[in-house]
Amino acid sequence: MTPSQIVKSGDVELAVYTWGEAQPNKPTVVLVHGYPDAASVWKATAEIMAQRYFVVAYDVRGAGRSTRPDHTAAYDLEHLVNDLAAVVDAVSPDQAVHLVAHDWGSIQSWEAVTTATMHGRLASYTTISGPSLDHAGYWIMQRLSSGSPEKLAQLARQAAHSWYIGMFHLPAVAPTVWKMAGDNFWPTVLNKVEGIKDAEINPTQSEDGVKGINLYRANILKRVLQPQERYASIPVQLVVPMRDNFMVQEIWDDLPQWAPKLWRREVDEGHWIQVSNPQLVADYAAEFIDFVEGGLETPALRRARLHPPTHGKPYSNKVVVITGAGSGFGRETLLMFAEQGAIVVAVDINLDAAERSAELARLLGAEAHVRQVDVGNATDMEELANWVADEYGAPDIVVNNAGIGMAGSFLDTSVADWDKVLKVNLWGVIHGSRLFGQQMVNEGKKGHIVNVASMAAYTPSKIISAYATTKAAVRMLSDCLRAELADKNIQVSTICPGFSITNITQTTQFVGRTEAEQAQKRDETTRLYQRRNLKPEEIAKAIMDAVKNNKDEVPVGFESHTSRLLSRFFPSLTRRLARLDI
Repeated sequence: MTPSQIVKSGDVELAVYTWGEAQPNKPTVVLVHGYPDAASVWKATAEIMAQRYFVVAYDVRGAGRSTRPDHTAAYDLEHLVNDLAAVVDAVSPDQAVHLVAHDWGSIQSWEAVTTATMHGRLASYTTISGPSLDHAGYWIMQRLSSGSPEKLAQLARQAAHSWYIGMFHLPAVAPTVWKMAGDNFWPTVLNKVEGIKDAEINPTQSEDGVKGINLYRANILKRVLQPQERYASIPVQLVVPMRDNFMVQEIWDDLPQWAPKLWRREVDEGHWIQVSNPQLVADYAAEFIDFVEGGLETPALRRARLHPPTHGKPYSNKVVVITGAGSGFGRETLLMFAEQGAIVVAVDINLDAAERSAELARLLGAEAHVRQVDVGNATDMEELANWVADEYGAPDIVVNNAGIGMAGSFLDTSVADWDKVLKVNLWGVIHGSRLFGQQMVNEGKKGHIVNVASMAAYTPSKIISAYATTKAAVRMLSDCLRAELADKNIQVSTICPGFSITNITQTTQFVGRTEAEQAQKRDETTRLYQRRNLKPEEIAKAIMDAVKNNKDEVPVGFESHTSRLLSRFFPSLTRRLARLDI
């Protein structure tokens, strides 16, 4: 690339590149690259964004065609912020600019956003894979002093991800590696580590790698060991690549205390997202910039906004849709997600029951919504999916839990009976998996679908043929869906509860029986389940565990585990037991 202009910052000359034309009513976007990159790393993103904005990038000192100071002190964050200020003054003297930065570009941009040098000159900040060194220092100290094994493990994982920082502080080692490897070294690393093939070779790559080491030597120890409180007053959009090989996700957990106007968006990408998916970076940045410029806050941004009551919790601002949430373990699951910070959507055919579940969730401080839906009705489910998409975009977690009971002889089960149980127990799961699964795929969402089956999925029985058929179908559907969505980073879990205490025993239809006989059977079944005493909370905990630990299939209760083992290792015995009138 050829610089559009050279900007002076003290005794350093900065090569500046522009796309599009500067106009009074057109926002200016400044892209700041990291290490060991140059401004060329932004080329694809800049070309996309230039269709709507005046886009600027520059080679930071020590990189590309900018001046390369020899002494380490010249790479102090104060000098880097002065460089950014000089560029902004040159390209947009009368209008605040929107920053988009990556890696070390983000680190230096945090310094600009949280100190006085550029006050009033920045309108918004989109940051990717680079923390404030001061924030990182506090994050480290908090975990060291916590005494929590989990938080100490977070610190250990980040140290393992940042192994190279120690090497960069050793005399001569890292510069020698760069000089020996040459300019072809970095494209090879991107291919092997990030899976990015055919990356464009930067002709100054080797020298950029050598000089950029001074960024680490001039700043890391000084800032991390003696951090200062740094607060951002402008809107900040945090983009978190979930497959980042250099940053653990937990390093951003404390950020809301430093950036009160914060939006957090997670993407299924690696560290160099502007190379692997420039369109996504351009879209996210544009969506945020347009909102800050006075546009509407999109559903995706609304759900990304971090609110003080829930930030820092495991499912903070995650959108969780649960069918059959009006009672039983549907309600318990809703409340557990709500307690851990999720935005919950209570879906049930019984509106009053769903409203009660949502009311309880709100008492826990959660944002909760209610939708009255017949899950067996395709139109109802499509309207639900459209509502969720309009409000929040694709959900993070969907629990297809709604179900009804049916017992009795196969020959006594009418077409209407079959139609009823299939619509709720099977088609409800199909609709929920298909509609929300497609939304997750379309958005590149790392999502989770939980389908609730039953121990009946393992156990044939002559008295629950219709019910067992639907639950076995749910189990097989989940296995097939899991295989199909595996490469989309969408997990599918199957939950197979045993005899849990829910209101299903009082609503089960016993075909071929009079109303009086059905009432008697319901009471008998309810007493049986009560003696077993498998509480809805246990099923909800199993669902939470399946989501947290990406479990494929979870039997709940000893009877479910036993049925699973019998069906796997003693299928003939299972078939014989099916003949009993249990």
